[in-house]
Amino acid sequence: MSEEITRLHQPSKEVSEAALARAEEMIEREEGVQNKLVGWLAAFVTTVAVAMSLFHLYTAYAIVRPEHLRAIHVAFVLFLSFLIFPVARRFRHRVMWWDWLLALAGIATAAYLIAGGDEFFDRSIVPNDWDIAFGVLLVLLVLEAMRRTTGWILPFITGCFLAYAFFGAYLPAPWTHKGYEVPRLIGHMYMTLEGIFGTAINVSSTLIILFTLYGAFLQFSGAGKFFIDFSFSAMGGKPSSAGRTVTLASFLLGGPSGSGVATTVTLGAVAAPMLAKVGYNKEEAGGLLAAGGLGAIISPPVLGAAAFLIAEFLKISYLDVILMAVIPTCLYYMALFIMVEIDVRKFGMKDVVFEQVESAWSLAKKYWFHFLSLVSIVAFMMMGFSPELSVFWATIVALATSFLRRDTTLLSYDIFQGKISPWRGIAESGLVKALDGGSRAVLNVAATCAGAGLIVGVVTLTGLGLKFSSIVLAYAGNSLLLTAIYTALIVWIVGLAVPVTASYIICAVIAAPALIALKVPEYAAHMFIFYYAVLSEVSPPTALSPFAAAAITGGDPYKTTLQCWKYTTPAFLVPFMFVLDPSGLGLLLMGSTKALAAANWWMIAEVTLTAAVGIAALAAGFQGWALIKTNVIERALFIIAGFALVYPSAIADFIGFGGVVLALVLQVLRRRGPAHAP
Repeated sequence: MSEEITRLHQPSKEVSEAALARAEEMIEREEGVQNKLVGWLAAFVTTVAVAMSLFHLYTAYAIVRPEHLRAIHVAFVLFLSFLIFPVARRFRHRVMWWDWLLALAGIATAAYLIAGGDEFFDRSIVPNDWDIAFGVLLVLLVLEAMRRTTGWILPFITGCFLAYAFFGAYLPAPWTHKGYEVPRLIGHMYMTLEGIFGTAINVSSTLIILFTLYGAFLQFSGAGKFFIDFSFSAMGGKPSSAGRTVTLASFLLGGPSGSGVATTVTLGAVAAPMLAKVGYNKEEAGGLLAAGGLGAIISPPVLGAAAFLIAEFLKISYLDVILMAVIPTCLYYMALFIMVEIDVRKFGMKDVVFEQVESAWSLAKKYWFHFLSLVSIVAFMMMGFSPELSVFWATIVALATSFLRRDTTLLSYDIFQGKISPWRGIAESGLVKALDGGSRAVLNVAATCAGAGLIVGVVTLTGLGLKFSSIVLAYAGNSLLLTAIYTALIVWIVGLAVPVTASYIICAVIAAPALIALKVPEYAAHMFIFYYAVLSEVSPPTALSPFAAAAITGGDPYKTTLQCWKYTTPAFLVPFMFVLDPSGLGLLLMGSTKALAAANWWMIAEVTLTAAVGIAALAAGFQGWALIKTNVIERALFIIAGFALVYPSAIADFIGFGGVVLALVLQVLRRRGPAHAP
């Protein structure tokens, strides 16, 4: 194999500014067009964003009434959203008078709620005229904030749910209900903790904003660059090093960020030229980058925003959610590593020699403290701290350890040496940038959570979840397999139009009851829905990660999406294992620390091994390559065996393992034959 040399520390010049601009445009289609403000207006918005971050850091440590915390959080989100996201692209980079009006209206709705005290919530069944006026105003503001930050689709879906609440009496059975007038609906959505200020905003105002801030602290202390450089150094020296590097770096970057598209774009700017040089075409390179970024949403310790909602819906510790994600995450990245190894043999890829990159050991000795803050989150949780306090102290750890090196400090040493004034030093510091960036990054998710609160409110008020589950069960004939398939399809279809967080929330309230009715444990049902909601990140028309990757590599967006599916499909069949059979629950480590302590470790090891072999078989079948290129019979054997191993039963396992062994024997015999003799 020939060798080529490439530099990997900084974004390559081969990834042009035009490509990065295309990636940014793709992101804006889903995350909203943002203003780039200057002068006093930029300083004002930054000040508000920093104030929002400091407020939420304070609430992580102090006690604030839940309704006040959620209302203030929504007020901050609405105020910043209307100043940062323009009403239309032609009004970009300036704040219009109506933006100020809407921003102040968002504050007014929160101020009215807080000023009303306990009496405000006591009259939710019979709200007065002012209650209705402010409630209608808040609903409209939330819909507009969603439109600006995520596009038209999610507000349209939310509007359909609201219409269902209004006109339920005119619908045919089994969808009919008595219908609700504006006062009753507004009272439920605005004046209780069941609508806009419900579970989704509760999670957004506590866990999501704090973990977003934590990720920003890591980013501005240089952790992202370290994780990329460390991965490049650790995985160098073999033909598969390029793909391995992308896989490991995506895990290290994605774990703390929880953002698939951010991981894809950050890594793609550096790694796309490397993948091209070893032999990946544009679509294959983009597919691998997007698949790696997708792993960020299912990787501990942060996972995606939806994972925090799982803990809240199930009333369990977030540490339990992390435990449930450990084995599926390992299986996901194992699938990527297997695909990468197959790529090397399938495409005859070339070696890449890293130039001027320090050894992994040398980098680890210098920047070991970046790993410390990651580990500290789990450590604090195991010590008994709440998730909010755990991430709060992990953020403090990230801030404190940033001072260990001059090139990672979040406050310039020039302040302490008197070279610049404290005011200027703080204003231009990484600390302020992290506080500002953390608040800005949460706006999209928080607006989505507020809108999702309207959807959840409609479902709880009308009983839509039970109606929907009964319909699914009727179509499935009470078959668990068919119900799981229908549920996966429903989640996937919903995910075609909305982001991961919204997809999970919608399906958790309308689809999970069907699985639970068939004796599937609640945590398994919610994890099943979560994993299929994650597919929305790679499903058109909102295939954000593949589209952003395609913009960087120059490939076709839809072909890149198909390549991403090739890399991710084997691992995304695993959730069926912990839904269809009790033994499959071992993949979730039984869902809690108490159960884990008494778990049958042999059962866990057995089901994990079965899943791993099934993933490997599906990878070989989908790629058409194992030891050598597969023929039709071998490929069919691998695919059938893979699906059989995913279905948790003794007979299916026997068929699966038998099929894998038979396919490998046929491969060995063919490799020893004349056509493959040395």
